[in-house]
Amino acid sequence: MAASAFTSLASVVEPPSIQIEKDRTRQNIPTKKQTVDPFRQGFITQGGVAYTQIVVVRSYEVGADKTATLESILNLLQETALNHVWMSGLLGDGFGATHGMMRNSLIWVVTRMQVQVESYPIWGEIVEIDTWVGASGKNGMRRDWLIRSHLTGHVFARATRIENQNSTWVMMNQHTRRLSKIPEDVRAEISPWFISRMAIKEDVPEKIIKLDDNAKYVNSNLKPKRSDLDMNHHVNNVKYVRWMLESIPEQFLEGHQLSSITLEYRRECGSCDIVQSLCEPDADSVEKDSGVDMLRGFNLATEIFEGSGFLRSLDTWPIKYTHLLQIKGDKKSEEIFERSEAEFPRPISRVGLSFQSINK
Repeated sequence: MAASAFTSLASVVEPPSIQIEKDRTRQNIPTKKQTVDPFRQGFITQGGVAYTQIVVVRSYEVGADKTATLESILNLLQETALNHVWMSGLLGDGFGATHGMMRNSLIWVVTRMQVQVESYPIWGEIVEIDTWVGASGKNGMRRDWLIRSHLTGHVFARATRIENQNSTWVMMNQHTRRLSKIPEDVRAEISPWFISRMAIKEDVPEKIIKLDDNAKYVNSNLKPKRSDLDMNHHVNNVKYVRWMLESIPEQFLEGHQLSSITLEYRRECGSCDIVQSLCEPDADSVEKDSGVDMLRGFNLATEIFEGSGFLRSLDTWPIKYTHLLQIKGDKKSEEIFERSEAEFPRPISRVGLSFQSINK
């Protein structure tokens, strides 16, 4: 009887290839290019290479003011990019990875992303998101987005993501976590989809200042949660933005909306990493006629200001901030991840944030 039970158990174990094929069926991943996706309200445009998706802003995607949050917008950008690859027929079983990337065990590496927001869509509003890819520099590539009103065509936001404009190292091996060049078979897959169009003009990027432990506002011991990880087994870039915005006091955000954000990624953050958040306001960006002196040595966290009575005395704030997230830990453990980097501690990402007043 024991032998019979063992045989029965062994018979249900399937080879990985069969399980992958079953997953592809469940995900409805096409094997050839599609032009219309009725389930996602998406379709191929611009001569068969760009992608447009129509979405409705859901109740869980807005904040207290009924406008879409920045996190929701970034999630929509990520989702439409993945759906674009899905429609192309190039999607493997990875997180936006093509068949060639899967064969080479590669995942994408984003080095810089910029988002400009003119206004935020509201709950229930129907928006169209256009996305496309193109060349950037000699060896890099970029992805652009436009978010606009389905009713009026008004542009809510523009975004561009650059995978290493000035380097051939635009991918990472998912097993070794080392950077990799684009293999020729992968380049041959994606280059026919390139078009010459930019949502944000490609200029020499403005340098984001470096921060250290002397930054005015420090938040230590941030720990990733399981829900912060994505399918590449590291903290998703949208979660970084949440950590950064938590350093800005709620009273400031009630009167301001983020108008632009530039993110520079340095390395990945794993589930066991402990993160330190550094924030530096730009003293030159204090709004006119504010009469506000920059406070030194205080965390921007709301409870600190409320406990000291500072918030009630401030009417306006600096409208530009620089933010840095870095891994805490000993140098020896850091070298496991990136031996070529000698500086310690090493940043996960650097961010420039700009805000504008809300007209009430």
